[in-house]
Amino acid sequence: MKNVNIGMIGYGFMGKAHTNGYAQANHFFKLGHKPVLKALCARNAEKAQEFADNWGYESIETDWRELLKRDDIDAVDICVPNNLHKEISIAAAEAGKAVLCEKPLAIDVAEGEAMCEAVEKAGVPNMVWYNYRRIPAVSLAKQIIDEGRLGKIFHYRANFLQDWTINADVPQGGAATWRLDAEAAGSGVTGDLLAHCIDTALWLNGGIKDVSAMTETFVKERLHAETGKKEPVTIDDACMFHCHFDNGSLGLFESTRYARGHKALYTLEINGEHGSLAWDLHDLHRLQYFNYADDGIVRGWRDVHVSDGDQPYMGNWWVPGLNVGYEHSFIHQVADFLKSLDEGKPVHPSFRDALETQKVCDAVLKSAKDRAWMDV
Repeated sequence: MKNVNIGMIGYGFMGKAHTNGYAQANHFFKLGHKPVLKALCARNAEKAQEFADNWGYESIETDWRELLKRDDIDAVDICVPNNLHKEISIAAAEAGKAVLCEKPLAIDVAEGEAMCEAVEKAGVPNMVWYNYRRIPAVSLAKQIIDEGRLGKIFHYRANFLQDWTINADVPQGGAATWRLDAEAAGSGVTGDLLAHCIDTALWLNGGIKDVSAMTETFVKERLHAETGKKEPVTIDDACMFHCHFDNGSLGLFESTRYARGHKALYTLEINGEHGSLAWDLHDLHRLQYFNYADDGIVRGWRDVHVSDGDQPYMGNWWVPGLNVGYEHSFIHQVADFLKSLDEGKPVHPSFRDALETQKVCDAVLKSAKDRAWMDV
C-alpha cells in the first residue's frame, strides 16, 4: 500500500465532500494507494484547525504557497473560488504535485488552456471533480449507450434547477455567496450548474458543435458582502441553450436559480432509435429505461433500481436493494483516482476533458451576449 499525502485547499461544502471521499474510499475499494489527510489550508487559522481536527488532517497551513513548498504533500485538492483555480493549479503542477481541481476548470477557456499546458508539461496526474459521472445510475446509462442499446441518438435534454437566490436581499461576494460575484465565479448558473449538465452530456453523447443561448439576470443589483455597497450583478441567474452534437443529435439545456420549490433538480433524458433513458438526481439510484424491442403488450418505461453487484460501483457496497447517495459519487471518484495511480493511467475527467466543457460554457455565454449561434 502506497500513501498519497493530500493537501486540501479550502474547507467549505466541497472540502467536506472530497475529504469524506478520501476517508472512505479504501474501506470499500481494494486499491494499491491510500490517501493520507496530511494538511488543510485556509486563510482563517482557527476555522482551518477546527476543520482539521474534525476530519483528521494532521496539520494546517494558512498560505497555499507554503503548502506547495512541503515535500510531504503529493496531491493538492483545490476547493476555492473559480478565480483562484488557475494560479494554484499551475503552481502545484510546477511543484510536481498531482492536481485535483473543483469544477468548473477555470474562469474561461484561456485560463483552462494554461492550466492544461501546465499539468501536461509537468506530467502530473490531474482531475476535475465532475462527480455526477460517478453516480451508479449515470454510469449505467453510459454503459447502456456504449453497448449500442439506444442505437442512433436523436435528442439529449437536461436541466438543473434551484431557487436559493430569488430573495433580492441575498448578497453577492464574500465567503458564503462568492458564486453570485462574477469576479470570483466567472459566471452564474452556466459555470456552476450547467457545467455539470454539459460534462455529463459530453461523456454520454459526445462533443457539441454549436450553441444558441439566452441568459437573464433577474436581480440587477445586490449588496456586496465585502464592500458593503450595492453593486451591479453581472452573473447569469438563468440560462437556456440548444445545440447540435457531433453525432447529429439535438440538445436542449436549462438552468436557473429562480425555480421556486427546486433545491437541486438535475434531470437528463436521452432519446435514441431503439430506446430512451432518463435520470433524476432526486431519485439518483434509479434509471428509467425504455426499450422498443420489448413485446408490445408489455412495452413501457422500466424503473431500474441500480443496487445490484453487477451494476457500476455497486459490488463494493451493500446487498442488492439498498441505496447509495450523493456522497458516494465522491468516494467513487477518489477510488478511480487512486486506481489510476495503481495502473499508471490518466483519470477522467482530466483537465483536458474539463476544458471541453469550458469551451461549451464560453460559447454559451458569448451566444447569449451576441444573440447569435456560436461554434464551440
